[in-house]
Amino acid sequence: MDASRVSGTAPATRTRARTATLLCAAAALAAGAVPASAQPARAVMDPNPVVVVDCFSQAQVRPQEYLLACGDGNNRLIRLRWDTWGQRTATATGTDMVNDCTPYCAAGRFRAYPVKVTLSHPRPWPDHPDVQRYTTIRLLYTDTAPPPVAKDVTYKLVY
Repeated sequence: MDASRVSGTAPATRTRARTATLLCAAAALAAGAVPASAQPARAVMDPNPVVVVDCFSQAQVRPQEYLLACGDGNNRLIRLRWDTWGQRTATATGTDMVNDCTPYCAAGRFRAYPVKVTLSHPRPWPDHPDVQRYTTIRLLYTDTAPPPVAKDVTYKLVY
């Protein structure tokens, strides 16, 4: 009588189990062999971060995009790369995509403007008084600014 049939395990099942075990062990060894500098850093997340509120009254932390023109969508920050996100300010670089509205907005073209973004002046969010939200956004255009906007402009965030 075949010993594998007595124990209730077929040879094919044992082979699959050995293969799976070896693959798991190899994956564990490979993961351990990656130098610490190549492994992603584990960021310490603030349990109560300051947020920026978007046009839809949603709290955002380090958004990759942020709509500035809520009414018509003709101005949007994209490809935001956040350098800092703190209790007093947040800073990023990105691109401001602005519709030139020429000859009118529906027929206009979106133009890209490199920009540095600073969020500041956190205050309690009226909809959620226990949450702090940034109330000011500063845009510093690093090349040209979209006409007729100044190269350095600050807006109140009212959402």
